[in-house]
Amino acid sequence: MNTILGRLKSGTRAWGRHGAILALASMLALSACQSTDTYFIVPETAGGEQTVDALTRNDPNAAMGAREHPRILETYGGQYRDPQVEKLVARIAGALTAVSENPQQTYRITILNSPSINAFALPGGYLYVTRGLLALANDASEIAAVLSHEMAHVTANHGIERQRREEAEAISSEVIAEVLPDSQEVKQIAARGKMRLAAFSRQQELEADAIGIRMLAEAGYDPSAAARFLRSMAAFAKYESASSKDESLDFLSSHPNTPRRVQLADEQAALYANVGSKEVGREYFLNGINGLLYGSNADEGYIRDRNFYHPKLQIAFTVPAGFSMTDKANAVVATGPSDVAIRFDGVKAKGRRNLEDYIQSGWVTGLVPGSVETTSVNGMPAATARAIAGDWSFDVTVIRDGGEIYRLLTAAPRGSGQLQDIAFSVRSSFHKMSAQELSSLKPLRIRVVTVQPGDTVASLSEKMMGTSRKLALFRVLNALGPGATLSAGQEVKIVSQ
Repeated sequence: MNTILGRLKSGTRAWGRHGAILALASMLALSACQSTDTYFIVPETAGGEQTVDALTRNDPNAAMGAREHPRILETYGGQYRDPQVEKLVARIAGALTAVSENPQQTYRITILNSPSINAFALPGGYLYVTRGLLALANDASEIAAVLSHEMAHVTANHGIERQRREEAEAISSEVIAEVLPDSQEVKQIAARGKMRLAAFSRQQELEADAIGIRMLAEAGYDPSAAARFLRSMAAFAKYESASSKDESLDFLSSHPNTPRRVQLADEQAALYANVGSKEVGREYFLNGINGLLYGSNADEGYIRDRNFYHPKLQIAFTVPAGFSMTDKANAVVATGPSDVAIRFDGVKAKGRRNLEDYIQSGWVTGLVPGSVETTSVNGMPAATARAIAGDWSFDVTVIRDGGEIYRLLTAAPRGSGQLQDIAFSVRSSFHKMSAQELSSLKPLRIRVVTVQPGDTVASLSEKMMGTSRKLALFRVLNALGPGATLSAGQEVKIVSQ
């Protein structure tokens, strides 16, 4: 994810369950290991030459992880480099290796430069955690819960088992398709195969949860941290979602549904209620993530309330009041009242000069004949058009700036009287950033502040930047329930420059 253009030129996809967002997606035709990348945890019990290369030289699992490592870095924006944060994660991981299922296992841990909430493992001890996940956690035991879970995947060889199952299912499906070509039975068998794989993966997740919680307890961390962080992740997913989750898709999920998983994690933690200490590590964890980059970086652009700024491309625009903006994997998306949604992305111009021809080149579904018009937007050549697809109407605006073409798409239910006014408002706001705007723009970071007498959840949430839903994000980042209050001297996280 180097620039918004780099992320978008490879194609489009749906980003959420909000009807207007899905409509925006459907109306677009598809278009288009170095040691410095990782730090290592070497088991203390290993004898002889204690280097990762030496210990994994003949390990086929490590070779598999090494092949995938560069792709992971490219997909997740590379490695996030911050010595303070790296030392924090290494401290937590180091305590877990001594109680691992396989004490001889080496681990290569990479903090990914991504705002997404994610952690995963590859065969051979390759562990990954995003900076977005670190920002969501509130103490060391919660990160220990994440890392122990991923270590469990490695020691239980889940990655290898998963690959074997997928290969077996692929071979089986191919044989069946040759015997029963183009039949409904083939489709049903393929669907059952997918469900078997999903169920197998869900069982892997539960097994990793159980192993990870045991590791937490034996390493001296609070075993209830696993359930606690699962709740935080669920709260963040709810904060980000544009609408309620479609529960009918749960059976194909690679993870057990959250309420059941939390219940099982609580039950597992109760087994270790009397095992050793229960370190939480809140103080040193918060000190470690103080200053952590939050949200997008300069290569991706910044969201500030209703404004989007891209300092590298030197462009900006504003969405109307009442809209909430999110930087998704492929585009910037804003959703607002009455099921109206806005999508912004960009592609390389590649010599295209005529924007009318570009709009009519096939990437817009349901283009209304004769609706394409040329115009200009704050000195930049542009073209607009209308489209209709299903129950949705669209305003399409393309703007050329040098070698880039930017696309602003607005969707509204058919018959909506707001579409043109909203599209015009966003289009008119699109501009090249001034020198003053560029100089004043800084990345957002996690800042740890101490609650002072008189401070409240409401007053501290007002200091949050980068979101129009300040109170909601403040509560989620600090794991504060609806009725939670703050005490003087308490440390909490805010997001600011």
